Amino acid sequence: MVHKVVFWTGFGLAVRLWQLGIEMRPFFNRGSLWGYPLYGGIGGSFGYWLMGVDDRQQSILGARRTALLEKRARRAEREAEAAQEA
Repeated sequence: MVHKVVFWTGFGLAVRLWQLGIEMRPFFNRGSLWGYPLYGGIGGSFGYWLMGVDDRQQSILGARRTALLEKRARRAEREAEAAQEA
């Protein structure tokens, strides 16, 4: 799951490079070096948040899958009992 944080950190840094490229400013100007950790941190924070969202969604989907499988098993039992009675 760390790959999501690393990816979004890299994406934040790429956005900073893209921004400076659009403005046609030097990439490693002494006055603009503060932006790289800022954009990387914002991207990493988004990746960390997204990782939590994914974990919550997976747990909800797992609970729903379990409930559906139990429901199908109960239905199969009822149908088997009905077939034996008929």
